[in-house]
Amino acid sequence: MIEIIVPLKIKDAEVTVPGSKSYTHRILIAAALSDGICTLHNCLESEDTRLTLEALKKMGVKIEAINDRWVVHGTKGRLTACADSFHLGNSGTSMRFLTAVASIGNGIYTLTGTKRLQERPIQDLIDGLSQIGVKVRALKNNGCPPVEIEGGKIKGGNVALKCKTSSQYLSALLLISPYTENGLDIRVIEGPVSKPYIDMTIEVMTRFGIDVKRSGYNQFTISGKQTYKAGIYTIEPDASQAGYFWAAAAITGAAIKVKGITRESCQGDVRFTALLEAMGCKILQEKDGIKVCGNTLSAIETDMADIPDMVPTMAVVAAFAKGTTVIKNVAHLRAKESDRLASVADELVKIGIDARCNETGLMIKGGAAHGATIDTHGDHRIAMSFSLAGLKIPGIFIQDESCVEKSFPNFWKVFGELYQG
Repeated sequence: MIEIIVPLKIKDAEVTVPGSKSYTHRILIAAALSDGICTLHNCLESEDTRLTLEALKKMGVKIEAINDRWVVHGTKGRLTACADSFHLGNSGTSMRFLTAVASIGNGIYTLTGTKRLQERPIQDLIDGLSQIGVKVRALKNNGCPPVEIEGGKIKGGNVALKCKTSSQYLSALLLISPYTENGLDIRVIEGPVSKPYIDMTIEVMTRFGIDVKRSGYNQFTISGKQTYKAGIYTIEPDASQAGYFWAAAAITGAAIKVKGITRESCQGDVRFTALLEAMGCKILQEKDGIKVCGNTLSAIETDMADIPDMVPTMAVVAAFAKGTTVIKNVAHLRAKESDRLASVADELVKIGIDARCNETGLMIKGGAAHGATIDTHGDHRIAMSFSLAGLKIPGIFIQDESCVEKSFPNFWKVFGELYQG
């Protein structure tokens, strides 16, 4: 199927986006390991989060969907065996987090996924788990899924962890650390990238009653024999999804508010508003959300190592800015749902924009764009980002538009609400 974008006048708008995908994964896992019944509000119901939810169910966690909330019956970290393999689609978060969760389970677990997921690296997490005695291996001996994990009691100890490819390796170890006997002392020896996601993991752990000691982003100490505390938890709106609508304002000159998000959020992608401000937009923090007012755009040079999910969105905005925008230190985007550096550059060239990628970043020279059929490369963020170009230029067609279900199932409905009625 193909989504056709029509460049009509965009109205000033207030938009509501779903709950954070990153928070939903983390809170769902903490609730599953907790000491009682947890009620979760505003969870994101998407392809990726359902994969995590269904895998936890197969590990013996009772999870009920009741009206607009999920009720999770915590297991106190006691997970059941499962002989069936777990197919995790192309969800890197599910694969990495559940590899760690399986290590405190019971018996042998096999985790696999799509062809693309089987190309995405996980060896640094395998190495980290192996250092604390977990029997885990990549079944093809290539450092990528599928993986086999033998669950059981973990004593804990010291881990020297590489995180230059993904911060999720660290988050995965942090999430299971309270359920080790002696705790974990984790030293990051490479990286980390995407630092705000580490802050998010620690915030979730703290909300669930876990004591975490840290020294910046290099040393983390968590005592063993702790338990996540049951309770009522609400997930804030997703700043990554908000970024598409802030970008729409920037490109069209409209004023668009995304409700429920503040600049104080642990979600690093909120910083995207500061980049839009540097390009010429006006940013307003209002009591019920953040509003972006579009303006004439100028190119910037920016390090986006900590907010990589916003790179495709920024790249499309840059296509409509005067000058050459330089995006630096995002080599880890090559290991996402697609090779996002190559994919973004290819699709920008397709719409007539001078764009180049190297091993670590992108350069985009704003110019006169034209219509084209966009290959999403099976990547939800490519689809949503390039839909923005269609707000300004005719003839933008988005192939495989349903790939947005990975993270934002009702994106096209919310996107359509921007048009002047």
